[in-house]
Amino acid sequence: MVHDVRVVDDVSLEVARGDILAVVGPSGAGKSSFLRLLNRLDEPTSGTVYLNGRDFTAIPPRELRHQIGMVMQSAYLFPGTIAQNISYGPAQRGIELSSVRIDSLLRDVGLAGRGKGDVALVSGGEAQRVALARALANEPQLLLLDEPTSALDETARKEIEVLIGTILREHRLACVIVTHDRAQARRIATRVMVMERGRLTALGSVEEVFHAR
Repeated sequence: MVHDVRVVDDVSLEVARGDILAVVGPSGAGKSSFLRLLNRLDEPTSGTVYLNGRDFTAIPPRELRHQIGMVMQSAYLFPGTIAQNISYGPAQRGIELSSVRIDSLLRDVGLAGRGKGDVALVSGGEAQRVALARALANEPQLLLLDEPTSALDETARKEIEVLIGTILREHRLACVIVTHDRAQARRIATRVMVMERGRLTALGSVEEVFHAR
């Protein structure tokens, strides 16, 4: 609730491993707010989220955000090398990623051999690849994607879209992706949720939801 207005209200659903849920709807529908609630970037005023049956309020926020990875519309990278960015999350838990693991993550996102590169020199599409690798480094159970391609040019958008689909299938992650692009939702998602004025108005397979609209 913001200024006594419910920005997300009465949304109840389940996302299973291997499920890719696209959240679509008009601007101001509450899509990004819903995503932020899932990893406690914002706190719900009522209701809760369960991760493998465990109330997420019982999970320390730092631990929760290692289990729920998030990639934003614009990649917010830390100054330094690509490898340092990828290593950041595990390092917060006292885990040092091996060079072999870093190289593997870089290969997964199409940046093989780029670990020593400075993030100040990467393109927008490359920055999103680094952000994906950084999220995957924590071995999350759920991946949240907030308009991950909307700030990219057409070529980079298509490349990242294909990359996301490949990663999700290979790792069988549960995923919630917010997108304004219904064609993208058709290409990536296994299910679609439509939000309007903060409420869930449709939920089902891609065919069911878009055929009905």
